[in-house]
Amino acid sequence: MNTNLLSRLINPANLVLWLVIVFLIGPFLIIVAASFSAGDTLAFPPQGFSLKWVYKVFTIESFQQSFVTSMVLAVGGTLVALALGVPAAYAMARYDMPFSETVRTIVSSPIIVPGIIVGLALLRYFVVPVGMSITLALFLAHTALVLPYAVRVVSASLNNLRSDMEEAAVLLGCSRAGAFFRVVMPNIRGGILSAFILGFVTSFNQVPVSLFLSGPGVRTLPIDMLGYMEIVFDPSIAALSSLLAFLSMGIVLLAERFLGFSRYV
Repeated sequence: MNTNLLSRLINPANLVLWLVIVFLIGPFLIIVAASFSAGDTLAFPPQGFSLKWVYKVFTIESFQQSFVTSMVLAVGGTLVALALGVPAAYAMARYDMPFSETVRTIVSSPIIVPGIIVGLALLRYFVVPVGMSITLALFLAHTALVLPYAVRVVSASLNNLRSDMEEAAVLLGCSRAGAFFRVVMPNIRGGILSAFILGFVTSFNQVPVSLFLSGPGVRTLPIDMLGYMEIVFDPSIAALSSLLAFLSMGIVLLAERFLGFSRYV
């Protein structure tokens, strides 16, 4: 038994797998360990154990304001992207549209175009000449960046859903809109939830676009963290990074636990 276990552990494929796992989660574990350091500077291995830097994160006013800004942008932008993306995905999946491939390319363009170009374009052609507010420009940019994920993920769910289920509901007297909300929506709930989580994480962690569209009093949390590290080099940034990582994992676990995520994907 022990011999078989040892042979499986030293198998070249398993060794490569463990090396990949260490490569992926190793930096995260180092950041988590550094966030509990008792020292005054960010260092590894940590200089003792302390929770003071975790507590300090919640006392920094700029982090509180930028966190609220990032949450509003992530939740609001993702909901608007889903409101636009779900009907668009349904139209492309259920109807033979002219120039459908061109439409798909246009919808996917925010993924193809680097975020730094999107931010610069919005700043150069909307914020500066038109006088658009920074907050509105940020919201539009985050919505545009999340929209392709909403369309693609929901499209995959619709492609896996048999269209005759919807047609049967219509033949039984249900309206087209009623069939969509009573038959289609419940069956693509997993896809919509996946698109929301993916869009939320993408928007919340967005740096290139937010870097160009930040102004006085309007900064997202990642940009605020970059600015903080330019003047202060203490473990509070590591503590905040760990908290954000645990927040992302918590969102996925809650979706799995209370929304039955695995039953729909």
